[in-house]
Amino acid sequence: MKEKGRQGDQEKGGLAWWQLALLGVASTVGTGFFLGSAIGLKAAGPAFLAGLLLASFATYTVFESLAKMTAQQPEKGSFRTYAKQAFGRWAGFSSGWVYWLSEILIMGSQLTAISMFARFWLPNLPLWMCATAFAVLALLIIFLGNRGFDTTENILSVAKLAATVMFIIIAAAAWMGWLHGERPKGGLEAYRNWLPGGWIGAWSSLIFAFYAFGGIEVMGMMAFRMKQPKDAPKAGKVMLLLLTVLYGLTIGLVLSLIAPDKLNPKESPLITALSQFHLPFIPHVFNAVLIIAGFSTMVASLYAVVTMLVTLSEEHDAPAVFSRTAMKDRPMYALGMSAIGLAASIVLSLLIPGTIYETITIAAGLLLLYNWVFILLSAGGVLKEGSKGRIKRMTGLAFIIIAVFGTMARGPGRPGFWGSLGFLALIALVAWFMQRKVWSKQQAGGQS
Repeated sequence: MKEKGRQGDQEKGGLAWWQLALLGVASTVGTGFFLGSAIGLKAAGPAFLAGLLLASFATYTVFESLAKMTAQQPEKGSFRTYAKQAFGRWAGFSSGWVYWLSEILIMGSQLTAISMFARFWLPNLPLWMCATAFAVLALLIIFLGNRGFDTTENILSVAKLAATVMFIIIAAAAWMGWLHGERPKGGLEAYRNWLPGGWIGAWSSLIFAFYAFGGIEVMGMMAFRMKQPKDAPKAGKVMLLLLTVLYGLTIGLVLSLIAPDKLNPKESPLITALSQFHLPFIPHVFNAVLIIAGFSTMVASLYAVVTMLVTLSEEHDAPAVFSRTAMKDRPMYALGMSAIGLAASIVLSLLIPGTIYETITIAAGLLLLYNWVFILLSAGGVLKEGSKGRIKRMTGLAFIIIAVFGTMARGPGRPGFWGSLGFLALIALVAWFMQRKVWSKQQAGGQS
């Protein structure tokens, strides 16, 4: 297949480093932070801030490893191609399908969440109708190609950043006593110590700190399109520094305004913190922000799974039809398969009780962290690095493993942990079957 057909309408070499950084923000800031942080704060209190810093460092080690591999040899398949180079075909196959499955599940939960937010204004609109409308809009954005995707994500990222900055300004004014003439009571002073849930609570909250940075894999895949791939590490540093500062200020102000027993895991802590001041426009503004955040991360995930499915097909790890193009060289078959998976995930989220689907979502998030482990281990086999780089990479790996096992520290995370291992076992079984029945025969016959 010709190169143009393989890449669809992607414009390799069109992104500057600052554009990648902005797209990285759009791909990262989502419901994982605006909602997931409430659960983390409930479990860990002020210690959640330390968890965010730890997660930020670990995330940077992952992106730095991915960016260095991209700068050394840009690949459309990104982390799955590097896994294949480091460990063999089974690793590339497993990494790609683990990522595709986890993102499909997460997109379903994101669609359900933003549909519930939309019902704040349209309470009588069926949930499935909202989810379908958002899904169709996301598919249309991906269909329009990179220009439509980049423009949409840039606009949404600016909106999310502006709303976060607005919260910081309003919350700071409230903390200074400028809104009602006195400082609010019941914030940090309500915490008797920095570990209200003990070390177990802090450990179990780490997964939600990592959720806040989920999405850097998408940024790694978009780094293939940079004008100068060697600038990818710079883009990652700027993005993570910006996110860490914004996250730290936001969570710090939330903690200063509201007592721990007032936090609601089903409501954004930003809204909870400001609701006590009875500002009439706040619920509407931040409800819109939640929708924007969830939708933009969902669109970024859809872009990534379509790209991943195309590269899996091109390297014969998925049916050949998914690398075919139609309608002006667009990957319509891969887009259609991802749409089917997305529809199934939406149905699952609407039919299965919330507690069970939450377990599936946690399992999907853990699958993302397993991919981060793949990336860090792959870097050891692909890159030539000194002892300093190796120590940094292994430290990030250790933090990720600690976060993964933290889900076993409290009851709600345990089903998700075992569910994620079940998905891994299934993919490993398929990889074993392919190795025994397909790949070995291809190698014997001299096929790629």
